Amino acid sequence: MPDFAVQDLISRTLAGERVPLARALSWVENEHPQAGALLDACFERSGRAFRIGITGPPGAGKSTLVTQLAKAYRSRGETVAVVAVDPTSPFSGGALLGDRVRMVELAGDPGVFIRSMATRGSMGGLAVHTAQVCDVLDAAGFQRILIETVGVGQSELEVAQTADSTVVVLVPESGDGVQAMKAGLMEIADVFAINKADRDGADRAAFAVRSALELRAPTSEWVVPVELAVASRGQGVDTLVERFEEHLRFLSAGGGLERRRRQRLAQRLEDMVLDAMWAAFEDRVSDAERQAMLDAVVRREATPRQAAERLMHLAAERDDAALLD
Repeated sequence: MPDFAVQDLISRTLAGERVPLARALSWVENEHPQAGALLDACFERSGRAFRIGITGPPGAGKSTLVTQLAKAYRSRGETVAVVAVDPTSPFSGGALLGDRVRMVELAGDPGVFIRSMATRGSMGGLAVHTAQVCDVLDAAGFQRILIETVGVGQSELEVAQTADSTVVVLVPESGDGVQAMKAGLMEIADVFAINKADRDGADRAAFAVRSALELRAPTSEWVVPVELAVASRGQGVDTLVERFEEHLRFLSAGGGLERRRRQRLAQRLEDMVLDAMWAAFEDRVSDAERQAMLDAVVRREATPRQAAERLMHLAAERDDAALLD
């Protein structure tokens, strides 16, 4: 691959050229020294795409559903980017891409771009750089961005912070466990999809979800729809797309979209500040010193609060010394 100059890479990425776009996304994921300039340029052009999070337990058929959703949006004339966040291999650190072979039928469509990302062990399974990758795809002109997560741990909550609208995908067998479902998963859903609805129990599962939603205190005027689908056959997919578009219109009309995006940026700003502060702290206090303080806590010679204060004091002293130098 040719070594693009930074400005050339930025301009060609913003033009939507595939090879430069793929390279730009790699810069973001790998924290290339010039990634900051790239992201700054892309951020100025972002904010136009509708970002849809697709989450739910493993085995719910999310990858198949994402493929069908992309095809449905293409039939409506929309360009689509797919960000598929995979479990990270404990050996190589790479993404396990077996589930993505179902998306190969989209590969020849010039209006679809697929990017699979490794979680790299980030909390809850959602890659730290997913939001930044979405900014680049947004700036490159894609109108709909589908963000699929592995659906384990805290990833369901993280995707809600990354997306404008979130669909939680369940299967008929989920019906018996809806009452035990974690509250966070119930709260982030803007749409529920009962996939594989050709199996027994689909109507029962939908009823259980609707009943659970009725017991929840309403947080907005949006009534969360619960739809049946058989993604492998394309059934119910057009209805889901229409529900997403209805939710987008609802958010746009009431100022909800602006509020969600403001909250998303606030969280992102906080995360970046915390990352920068931690990096500065690591530069000032060695790992050996941190481990020694941890040993003191383990031996009950210091409380966690006292240990943290001592480490911060040590970092501040060295920061002052660095300024004097």
